[in-house]
Amino acid sequence: MLILAILAGAATGIVLGLFGSGGSIIAMPALMYLLNVEPKSAIAMSLGIVAITATLSAWDHWRRGNVDIHVALIFGLFGVLGTYGGARLGILLPVLFQLTLFALVMYAAAWKMLRPAASLAVPVLAVAGTNTEISLVFGSLGWGRMGHIATHGIGIGILTGIVGVGGGFLIVPALVLLSGLPMKLAIGTSLAIVAAKSYAGFAGYFGAVPIDWTIMASFTAVTIVGSFAGTRLAHRFSQEKLKRSFGGFLVIVATYILVKSAI
Repeated sequence: MLILAILAGAATGIVLGLFGSGGSIIAMPALMYLLNVEPKSAIAMSLGIVAITATLSAWDHWRRGNVDIHVALIFGLFGVLGTYGGARLGILLPVLFQLTLFALVMYAAAWKMLRPAASLAVPVLAVAGTNTEISLVFGSLGWGRMGHIATHGIGIGILTGIVGVGGGFLIVPALVLLSGLPMKLAIGTSLAIVAAKSYAGFAGYFGAVPIDWTIMASFTAVTIVGSFAGTRLAHRFSQEKLKRSFGGFLVIVATYILVKSAI
């Protein structure tokens, strides 16, 4: 059991490092089914684990110039508000609803991973140079585009808070399409946003559900090591094959969660 938990923690980090998303999708079921953590506690703990891991991964991406700080601040602000509200709502919702929604999110992520790669040919906007003021970012994005970013940030944030997923698989395409970021920059920026949102989600659950700090700390340590490994492995493997393999895995786990919840 301990070995399986260690492998799950390593897998959580590797996936987060490879794709800039997907960490919570592995962490939450692993906490529930391998370590017998109660569902609501597992949601809260997975948010805490991913918050710390994504912070370190985002810092690593930032050192290599792959994080747009200003876009992360704007998108993250709305995401944090939505996530905290979603977490407070998640405390009140039935566990069955949360697990069912979590499984549906996994199916959505699997569909994204398994579908043929589509070209996101969008113009790159001059949204944020490193010395640009945030007010100029708002201006260059335009208020219509800002409205879309706010809607996506809050919506994905609410989902994060309710089911405990960082939402990176939704944030990355949103950053490419709404902010015009190149894919490499979108992945690094997504990690910064996921970190901020996950802290907010953990704060929303904190005090309302039990937290096993020993399990959380151990799982986090293994996940951190895995995330740095994933970041460095990202350029050595075919992203398309990795995505398809991960997508198939998500379908299996989501189906297991639905069947287990129905029993």
